[in-house]
Amino acid sequence: MKSAFSIEVLKQDPRVTVRRDGTPDPDGSCVVYCMQRSQRALDNPALDTAVAAANLLGKPVVVFLPLMPFHPNPNLRQLAFFRQGIVDIANGLERRRIGFVLRRHPDHHLVKFCDEVRAALVVGDENPLREPESWRRRVARQLRVPFWTVDSDVVVPTKLMLKEQFAARTIRPRIKAHLDEFLVPCLNLSARIPWKTGGVDSLPSDFDITQGRTLDRSVQPVATLTGGTKNGLTLLRQFVRERLPGYSERRNHPELEGTSKLSPYLHFGHLGPHTVALAVRKAKVPLAEREAFLEQLIVRRELAINFVRFNANYDAIECMEPWADRSFAQHCGDPRPVTYRERQFENAETHDPLWNAAQRQMVTTGWMHNYMRMYWAKKILEWSPSVAAAFHTALRLNDRYQLDGRDPNGYAGVAWAILGKHDRAWPERPIFGKVRYMSFASTSRKFDSKRYIEQVSALGA
Repeated sequence: MKSAFSIEVLKQDPRVTVRRDGTPDPDGSCVVYCMQRSQRALDNPALDTAVAAANLLGKPVVVFLPLMPFHPNPNLRQLAFFRQGIVDIANGLERRRIGFVLRRHPDHHLVKFCDEVRAALVVGDENPLREPESWRRRVARQLRVPFWTVDSDVVVPTKLMLKEQFAARTIRPRIKAHLDEFLVPCLNLSARIPWKTGGVDSLPSDFDITQGRTLDRSVQPVATLTGGTKNGLTLLRQFVRERLPGYSERRNHPELEGTSKLSPYLHFGHLGPHTVALAVRKAKVPLAEREAFLEQLIVRRELAINFVRFNANYDAIECMEPWADRSFAQHCGDPRPVTYRERQFENAETHDPLWNAAQRQMVTTGWMHNYMRMYWAKKILEWSPSVAAAFHTALRLNDRYQLDGRDPNGYAGVAWAILGKHDRAWPERPIFGKVRYMSFASTSRKFDSKRYIEQVSALGA
């Protein structure tokens, strides 16, 4: 009775969503954690939930990582970063006495694997994007044992926000009301019963994750950022030591490289937000610097995740704010100073050296400074024949080249810049209507744009 009651308590955690209810199979041989978004063995609430359940049931735990695309048009750059994190996952799981199985097409199906190992319970991680969410719902119907998913890549569970929030000012108090409860160290539990069942895939150094996949090989891996929890932790320590002091001022200066550059590691789940937030919280820097960073990491990032979870049109112009829609309707015929085709944008063939530098930085390094991303998207709006064309061009380029592409932050950021999402109405002007405007002159006054352009050129971009 104690074990059953404790399992019920686990299910009541606000981070847990019960996709398929029921009692864990007493004849099952293990608990399976299907790892997808949270690709790490460190500070992973979904993994902790699986281990806690397995320890209560007296069973081992095995992590199943299916090597399959959940998004259209995967490319070599993104898969290489993903591949670089696998060794750290394997090593971390081994230290916690947890099994690790990778499967490629056509053996990557979770339900088939669960039947093979006789799963008693299946745990997964949450992902609010359309394709992975649809997959989770389908799997819940196919499994014969309970299936839970855990909101493991936010600090405050998204479901506690209840609905789509209008802006940072509306979600901020809701997050802060729960922050002390959820911004605590993760348990990092070890399995009481080690995984000893045969059939765990080996991980040779030449393991080819591209086998059985159709992918875009024209977008090559980058040398500037290397995936994996170990590399992410190194970058986090460097940021806290060298760039968190003065962050509130330096973060809006692309030429000073004052940001953390952790977004790809958060996107792939190689680092979790708890790890980053707790490291920043205990840093010996002024409170204002810590709060400025945590505002971005928690409030702004979780606002983006809230947007994707509760707005089915997150990647369509229908997500536009009503005031922006009305304003654009009055300016749809405004002449553009110049228009470019998507291929010209992609090749950085505009008349604006600052915009071209931002585009080249993204194509070459897989990363673009957040302030430049805003300018980059605003100018695509100004130089495209329509709002819809601008929105979809920005999304396609962002998702193709950014290591943190295909992410709620990206969808919310493009919607903010082009459609007024999470923003307010500004003084009306041609083309933009009441959507916030940015210009080369005003942007260049805020930082040393000449130095930034020179830095990008030095990268060989």
